[in-house]
Amino acid sequence: MTRQPTKQRSDLYSRITDKIVAELEQGVRPWMQPWNTAYASDRITRPLRHNGEPYSGINVLILWSEAIARGFTSATWMTFRQAREFGAAVRKGETGTTVVFASSFLRAETSDTGEAVTHDIPFLKAYTVFNCDQIDGLGERCRPVVPAPDPIVRIGHADRFFANTGALIRHGGSSAYYAPARDHIQMPAFEAFRDAQSYAAIMSHELTHWTAAAHRLDRDLSRYAKDNSARAREELIAELGSCFLCADLGIVPELEPRPDHASYLAAWLKLLSSDTRAIFTAASHAQRAVSYLHHLQPEGETA
Repeated sequence: MTRQPTKQRSDLYSRITDKIVAELEQGVRPWMQPWNTAYASDRITRPLRHNGEPYSGINVLILWSEAIARGFTSATWMTFRQAREFGAAVRKGETGTTVVFASSFLRAETSDTGEAVTHDIPFLKAYTVFNCDQIDGLGERCRPVVPAPDPIVRIGHADRFFANTGALIRHGGSSAYYAPARDHIQMPAFEAFRDAQSYAAIMSHELTHWTAAAHRLDRDLSRYAKDNSARAREELIAELGSCFLCADLGIVPELEPRPDHASYLAAWLKLLSSDTRAIFTAASHAQRAVSYLHHLQPEGETA
């Protein structure tokens, strides 16, 4: 009986990872799918809770993927009970989507030497939510619309957000990268990009890498250049970080294949197939990176 929670948690990791792996095997990045639909053309946001609070981490990927797979047009999700509290009702026959709540609790024990020892025990709990498209009686309360930015001109609020981070950003050349040794981001000239959304997506990717520095979030990049697994993990974090931040900024980047896209897909498939927790860990690191970038913004100024 004591092993059951651990088994349930393990099954949950595997079930969610298997779904993402299946989509990657089709050559599709599931966290990008909602941005390639008519749904995304005029409303792009993170999935939202019943109270308007955005989901974070792995739940963003789960709900984005489910929304596109089932054709949902609302960004808002809620439990059966929350729908009832709004005076609404989940339609008969509708099936919910499993999301997760991760936390931890402290457990005190006595060691063999008689000392009091406190352990931080992590736990993962699954619960079911329904998209507002599955619920009757909500009216328009769950259909926020975020206008798409003009694809021709620069995106002013995004440029301000990037500048407010204080990152050293240099422009020139034909490559985009973060240089840890010199702690700067190198970007091609803005005019070299197809549109402002593409520029913002790449900048968000590189800023996620930038947060890894020891004096920021301290993600270990020491093996990035020589270890394919370490590179795959960090690139997955940066990929998700870019997706999360673009959603926060209300930006809809176009899907444009990169020369390294196929190799990244292969590396991510290998990583996720060997470690069912890798996507959870990457989403958690990406969430921390984006939250860090938000915290660098001046008080009262939001994305």
